[in-house]
Formats: sequence, C-alpha cells, structure tokens
Amino acid sequence: MKTAVIYATLTGHSKKIAKAIAKEFDTEPINIKTAYVLKDIDLLFVVGGIYKGKSLNKMIAYIHSLDENAVKKAVMITSCATKETKQILLRELLTNNNVEVLEDEYICRGSFLFLGLGHPNQKEIAGAVDFAKKQYQIANN
Repeated sequence: MKTAVIYATLTGHSKKIAKAIAKEFDTEPINIKTAYVLKDIDLLFVVGGIYKGKSLNKMIAYIHSLDENAVKKAVMITSCATKETKQILLRELLTNNNVEVLEDEYICRGSFLFLGLGHPNQKEIAGAVDFAKKQYQIANN
C-alpha cells in the first residue's frame, strides 16, 4: 500500500507529528508548501493544525486542488490547542473529490501562546503514530 504524509504548520507542531508518522511508514513527510503533486496514493495521512477554529488556508487550497484520482483513502490527524476541533472542511473537500476518508480522527493537543504550553508532548506524538498504524490496518482490510 503506497502511503504519503502531508502537513501544513505555523507552529511546527504538525511537522513534528508528520515526521513521526512518516518515519513509521518509511517515507518522508511532505510540506504542502513545496507544491508536491500527489499521485497514485493508496493512503494519505493529512496532518494539520487548527487556527482560530479552522484549518490553514494553504492546506485547504492544497486539498481543494488535488487531482480526483491521486488519492484513494485519507486519514485526518489534527493538532489543536483546545483538543476539540476537527478538520471538517478538509474532510468534506476530500470526500467531494472521491477520496474515502476514514471515520476516526486523531486530535493531538497543540499549543498557542500560553494555551496548552508544552504540547504536543512525546506521549501525544506517540499516540498519533499508534493511531496512524491502526488506521493503516483498517485501510488495508
């Protein structure tokens, strides 16, 4: 199963999470700023933060521009200071682009200014990796 890990970040949290997940799957995380073109991906891990209640505009634009045949399935992994907000718009965009988005979403505590300082920590990043491995198994069945 060909996997890819993409991320967008302002704080560096999503990059840390994406690097840990990519290492588990022996691949390199892809910063969407590079305008990397995804092709023939069986499972895409989308790692992004929530800022002021929504995903980054750059991530939204990147997902919106995906070729509809580039990705078969996707998994959402989110960094959020409140640990509550999901990437609803990205999920909708992927679904509208004929990508099957697995139901569960991992939300890792992030931080913003003084809220959630010290997050994500190593335990939370390890939790994201464990979640990714489980979702890989689900997608592979």
